[in-house]
Amino acid sequence: MKNHSLNILALLLVISLPCTVAGRQKPALPKSKLVEGLIKRMTLEEKINQLNDVLSGGDPAVARSEVGWVRAGAGAMFNVAGVSLARKYQKIAVDSTRLGIPMLFGFDCVHGMRTIFPIPLGSAASWDLDKIERSERVAAMEASALGVNWVYAPVVDICRDARWGRIAEGAGEDPFLGSQVAAARVRGFQGNGLKERSSVAACVKHYAAYGAVEGGRDYNTVELSEATMRNVYLPPYKAAIAAGARSLMSAFNAYHQLPATCNRWLLSDVLRKEWAFTGFVVSDFEAITEIIAHGLACDTADAARLAINAGLDMDMKSNAYIHKLAGLVKAGKVKEAVVDSAVARILGVKYDLGLFEDPYLYCDSAREQTEVFTEANRSMARDMARSSVVLLKNEAVLPLSKDIRSVAVIGELANSKTDMNGTWPGLGRGDEPVSILEGIRAKIPQATVRYAEGSKVRAASDLGAALDVAKASDAVVLSMGEYGWMSGEGQSYADIELPECQLALFREIRKLGKPLIVLLSSGRPLVIPEVAGQSDALLETWFLGTEAGNAIADVLFGDYNPSGKLPVSFPMSVGQLPLYYAQLPTGRPLAERPSDPLRSIYRDIPNKPLFPFGYGLSYTQFRYSDLRVVRDGKQGFIATVSLENIGSRDGEEVPQLYIRKIPSAVSQPVKMLKGFQKVHLAVGEKRMIRFHVAKDQLEYFKEKEGWFFEHGTYRVFVGGDSGHTIDSEIAL
Repeated sequence: MKNHSLNILALLLVISLPCTVAGRQKPALPKSKLVEGLIKRMTLEEKINQLNDVLSGGDPAVARSEVGWVRAGAGAMFNVAGVSLARKYQKIAVDSTRLGIPMLFGFDCVHGMRTIFPIPLGSAASWDLDKIERSERVAAMEASALGVNWVYAPVVDICRDARWGRIAEGAGEDPFLGSQVAAARVRGFQGNGLKERSSVAACVKHYAAYGAVEGGRDYNTVELSEATMRNVYLPPYKAAIAAGARSLMSAFNAYHQLPATCNRWLLSDVLRKEWAFTGFVVSDFEAITEIIAHGLACDTADAARLAINAGLDMDMKSNAYIHKLAGLVKAGKVKEAVVDSAVARILGVKYDLGLFEDPYLYCDSAREQTEVFTEANRSMARDMARSSVVLLKNEAVLPLSKDIRSVAVIGELANSKTDMNGTWPGLGRGDEPVSILEGIRAKIPQATVRYAEGSKVRAASDLGAALDVAKASDAVVLSMGEYGWMSGEGQSYADIELPECQLALFREIRKLGKPLIVLLSSGRPLVIPEVAGQSDALLETWFLGTEAGNAIADVLFGDYNPSGKLPVSFPMSVGQLPLYYAQLPTGRPLAERPSDPLRSIYRDIPNKPLFPFGYGLSYTQFRYSDLRVVRDGKQGFIATVSLENIGSRDGEEVPQLYIRKIPSAVSQPVKMLKGFQKVHLAVGEKRMIRFHVAKDQLEYFKEKEGWFFEHGTYRVFVGGDSGHTIDSEIAL
């Protein structure tokens, strides 16, 4: 392999003699000295160029071409995928610039690179941290084999309002589950170290509280107390950083009247001073210039000044730094030392990735041919997908027998491949996913599987044909929901009920009296009270990716016993939103006097969700008993509970532990998740499940006083979901 750029070699020779190992030019210096040496040699323009993340794919709004940006020394480029293109640009960066600094190549790898896994909300429904981590390991392996060394993932935004389309990209409503999932995803992307050839640098997004936008409307403002921010929305970001994440992306929204892009409290006070984060922060797409629209800056230069001084290191796409930062430094409005610090953080990540040892580490054409979209990767995607399915209702019709003579499969989504990829499908191709129809036909080749569209997602279709195939079949599988593109960025909806065309089809098929199984494909909780009430079986199947159809068929026909649990509450009505289980108590709670209208209630519907957080059925049954709670000797506690499989099938359950402090110095949620496990039990097996909740897990943030631990009585709840638990108490 060709040695690193002669320019970097010259730098190293100036500072200390380098050594050559295995044909590569290896830095003879530790990271701090190499980075410091580079910065001393860089001109102001070269430093600023490193703070630029350039869009690949043509950008007529700027004067330079893509090659021109690279020759100018841009620090990163996004949407570069494929070894030939990555090698082309990396060669220009290391051979045609004065210092030969290698580039970062970023890509949105939200739920898979080439092999597509379930949308993140779906995989979070598995509550299986090991599978989630292994899924991201596959994604990292594929991304790194395709020339990408930096992924804009994971999304760790907590969201409690299903109108927000980007709820699909996160892990749902709960900070504890969200934190565990965030850490697992980072570990998957970054492996045992960034210098592993199959590891990529994670970019955690969107910092911070993007999922709390008012009205569920994308890009909208966020109005939260500091206590809510710290207790609910910040924990997943902190967990991701603790897991080793090397970069973050700032959010579009404002917090405390300051856009996250120029929010010093977020970017400097919390992130770097409190959490000791040493990586870098990149803006979201054109977010620096959006500071003008937020009303804080009068022009691009002013926006650049606010962002860099707040701690925003890299500019994605807006070109504010590249055009305005030098003038700001020369005018004394930005100290060059601030620029130096940002550059140092970016160079440090490049060092950690091994790019100064081998700038072409991610440009291996052999890996591109042998490690992408493999059978092993697809097998992992299938396993993750079926683990993500949540069984919401089953009136003894599932699993279907493989000896069934005929099945009607109805609905536009059942015959769609591309919709199975969902939002942000990486490099996944629309013609590659296994459709639901294909999966069912492959599962029961001896049976007659009839298909009719019946209804499109948003428009009526041939209802008569659908009724004909339903009448001629032993059971009906009806695919309902939304298109894959209807959740994700820019896909906020005020109405998240199923369209009337789909409901009309459902009602007519219901009249036939056939066993009716509904598959709900969606990127968010939908409002489905009628379907939930009148179907014989209901499964939330999200958008499951490449192996969607096979995974769904595995569940339908009993080759996989569903074990998914909801990571987010399902509302009965849009009017309940935002909706979440961990609500603060009120002075007039419903439970005390349910017949009294002068309670905190709706007059037309119940307070409770249609399906609560943590809910999910199985083809077997589990019984919880004998909950015991004792002190751990360190102001935490240990809880044990007996869990028994009392059904007729082996299966997996997710025992969940919740707490509540009663009384407390401040009002705390009625329940807070503090532990969960994924447990496999054979038929008749009984096991004692043990939870350890440490003192720091019991701390709560109080306005103006900070984090505190409170002695006193804690109620401990354990069960299969947030709404069905047994409980005990302990004094700490």
